[in-house]
Amino acid sequence: MRPNRLINLIEQSPAASSTSRRTFVRQLAWGAAAGLSGTLAACGGGGSDNGTDPQVQYLHGVASGDPLTDRVILWTRVSPVSVFVGDIAVQWEVASDNGFQRIVAQGQARTSVDQDYTVKVDVAGLQPASVYYYRFRVATQASQVGRTKTLPQGAVKQVKLAVFSCANFPQGFFNVYGDAATHADVDAAVHLGDYIYEYEKGVYASPQAAAMGRVVDPVNETVTLKDYRLRHAQYKTDAQLQKLHAQMPMIAVWDDHEICNDTWRDGAENHQPSAEGDFAVRKAAAIKAYHEWMPTRVGRAEIIYRSFAFGDLLALHMLDTRVIGRDQQLDYAKLLSVPAAQLPATLQAALGDPARELMGSTQTAWLQQGMAASRATWQVLGQQVVMGRMNVPAPLLLGFMGLPGGVSVGEYLRIATLARTRPEQLTAADKAVLAQPSIPYNLDAWDGYAAARERVLAMSQQLGKNLVVLSGDTHNAWASVLKTQGGAAVGVEFATASVSSPGFDANLSIEPPVLKNALETLIPDLRYCDTARRGYMIVTATSEACTSQWIYVDTVTSTTYKASADASWKVLAGRPGELVKA
Repeated sequence: MRPNRLINLIEQSPAASSTSRRTFVRQLAWGAAAGLSGTLAACGGGGSDNGTDPQVQYLHGVASGDPLTDRVILWTRVSPVSVFVGDIAVQWEVASDNGFQRIVAQGQARTSVDQDYTVKVDVAGLQPASVYYYRFRVATQASQVGRTKTLPQGAVKQVKLAVFSCANFPQGFFNVYGDAATHADVDAAVHLGDYIYEYEKGVYASPQAAAMGRVVDPVNETVTLKDYRLRHAQYKTDAQLQKLHAQMPMIAVWDDHEICNDTWRDGAENHQPSAEGDFAVRKAAAIKAYHEWMPTRVGRAEIIYRSFAFGDLLALHMLDTRVIGRDQQLDYAKLLSVPAAQLPATLQAALGDPARELMGSTQTAWLQQGMAASRATWQVLGQQVVMGRMNVPAPLLLGFMGLPGGVSVGEYLRIATLARTRPEQLTAADKAVLAQPSIPYNLDAWDGYAAARERVLAMSQQLGKNLVVLSGDTHNAWASVLKTQGGAAVGVEFATASVSSPGFDANLSIEPPVLKNALETLIPDLRYCDTARRGYMIVTATSEACTSQWIYVDTVTSTTYKASADASWKVLAGRPGELVKA
């Protein structure tokens, strides 16, 4: 039956009003009338470039991202059931209701092996602060329905964000994503990176990976474009990640593991040129796969930094502190090789080097222009690595690293307690431990790029902005006051725990409550931490305050879990650095 003959029969039906005719046609087109699906398929609707309709599956769900006031990116991947060569025509449809009675936009996209059969559509002409539903179709084969939301404009009372980082497939299930998807009032998900990990089978994986059915694919380390595509595909088979993507739009940036561990501008700790080739080639492959498999709006592929305006309330500036402008990380193995007497001066010179860049001058200028132009109450930086000063006594760091002169957390707390309560009992060795300076524990974070951090903090201070920094990377949760080198409090930092990657709990033989107390006591700018649980943040902004609530799941080794809300901390507008319990 020809398509026009089918439509004529429908239109001639005496029971069909104009509205019911449109609904019936649409339901037929989406395969709702199962008895006619074979007829429609034979008609070749929504077919490929060679006139046949391949059988496809939607194994990786649907997603949306990079929402603006009038548009949003829609994403899916069509998986041919058998070997297929050529373009596939994919129909897409957006409605203001989940029954698709009120269609607001529709069209066709084409995909092929060249983009790994992924589909991305930038749907324009939408209304601000509105919920929409979307789906895809190849012939009569329809995807699941996704839900998305555009950004608000003008006066806005509240913005709510769900914030994530560090999801490692072989470390456990993505219960964190599934729990966050139950929050229907969240405006957008913000992913701060390490959406995938690059390691080969058995590396940085749970001993239970095989039993959980979470051995990585491919089993080798991801180096080539094919490798990265396979790894992204595997991650998006996770049911709870699919649930999150189908529930809300995501605004994402990469961190290092989307390429490889401890990436910087021209290399990475986990890249060996002699065995893995040119780093630039590997980086380009990783970035191409990332944009294929993520709902990002692409200009220049290597530029991930961009801004999102939530009306007059919140400006979200997503940064790249990992790739585009980062100088190589400093190495403690070299810095700590000097005599103890020279250590403070050596560290000060290295860490305070004004030439060291984390974002690069171009991105820094872009951020300054964006913050200066924004009139939003809150200027929020969504970025990868911890910005707060995380200085710990040098003996503790040496102990963490297993280097000479180090002491355990328990031993250091014993000495510090003795100094406070019975100082006359301190030995010469105890006094030598206490005399050591405090130094950054993580040189991969902003602590390793002190001058670059000072430029950002001074920028916010000079512009008179309410600054909130969102961070990931460490797998642990933090809430810190952000201070300039002169000691002025200019903002706060909320850092999320990981989705599944282990935190300090997996690396240190110390009870979590003891470590938590030690860190919150020894780090002056730190107000809250959790080093033992996997979770996410719900960040809520109003005109009066910006609040972060940390939510944790009790396990990632089973899909049966319980989630619990822990601490909430907030900062009041106009009072930067006054971080208080909510």
